[in-house]
Amino acid sequence: MSANVPSRPLPPPSAPPSAPALPITHRHIEIFRAVMTAGSVTGAAQLLFTSQPTVSRELARMEMLLGYALFERTPGRVRPTARALALFDEVQRAYQGLDQVVARAQALGRAEDERLRVLTLPALAHALLPAASADWLAAHPQAQLTLTPQESPLLEEWMAAQRFDLGLSEVSAAVPGTQGETLAELDEVCVLPAGHRLLERQVLTPADFADERFVGLAADDPYRRQFDAIFAAAGVRRREQLETHSAIAVCALVQHGLGIALVNPLTARACAGPALHVRPFSVSVPFRIQALRPLNRPAHALTEDFVAALRRALAPALAEQNARTEDRPRPAFTPAAAPGPAPGAVFPGMSGEAADPRVAKAKRR
Repeated sequence: MSANVPSRPLPPPSAPPSAPALPITHRHIEIFRAVMTAGSVTGAAQLLFTSQPTVSRELARMEMLLGYALFERTPGRVRPTARALALFDEVQRAYQGLDQVVARAQALGRAEDERLRVLTLPALAHALLPAASADWLAAHPQAQLTLTPQESPLLEEWMAAQRFDLGLSEVSAAVPGTQGETLAELDEVCVLPAGHRLLERQVLTPADFADERFVGLAADDPYRRQFDAIFAAAGVRRREQLETHSAIAVCALVQHGLGIALVNPLTARACAGPALHVRPFSVSVPFRIQALRPLNRPAHALTEDFVAALRRALAPALAEQNARTEDRPRPAFTPAAAPGPAPGAVFPGMSGEAADPRVAKAKRR
């Protein structure tokens, strides 16, 4: 008999007629993958820290359950069939998915690998978040951060829906499904273009705006309504030619000499430079920054670190305002629904009957 007998697939072992059908288990797939990876039964046994007879037995059982051979067997080696190669492709894809699951499970144990999602007003995304983000990422260099700008009332609706780890709003009233915390309360300020005659004044009063071109916020903006009430109470008429929804756009228009304006202090500080100058306003119009934490969303491990970074980023503006207030206390603008000043109280720049600032309450954004 010739010694060179061509190899051929061996028929899989037949199960006894009475034997119940057994399912293919994960162990069978694991052994098949090890044989394919190592190229031999001996190598597979070493990979799995088991014995060669165990691998041979389980591999034969898998072939019996499938009803066809996966390997051509020759002395000292096995050769995969076309079916085995096709099956190995599927097994590899499954194991890649499993590897991703394991990697994700391990990442969840590391706070810095979980993305922090922050929803914020556009004005804060421009004037506050860059400094706070830089501070936070310096402390957590592997952390991931997503900043999503959105205006009210959608911002509050999305936070109520528990879609973000943290929200930054101006709303002082409670937002359903969230816990609010005031991070800072700053006063709105005046912005003027370079060379404007009012730059010689250290503080601007409502009377200073008389007949000045004024760049205003949109008519439905709550700050616009407060500003209008202050000037109406003071009997001051401005030249209102331009309006926009964005405090950043207001500052850009002022930089080009198209008027003067009142905006939030963070945007004013961020835009200040040779072409735009900032002055305090004699009437206090509060600009509140509120942190909203979702009550029904698992807390991100690094949220509080980010809030601390926000406080540090706000510290210079707060210190500047506190120093200014100590030097020159200013009356607050009080809507009619809240207790107002005594009748006849006079604001700087106002006179007599026009001095009472109690007007219709403007709904906060």
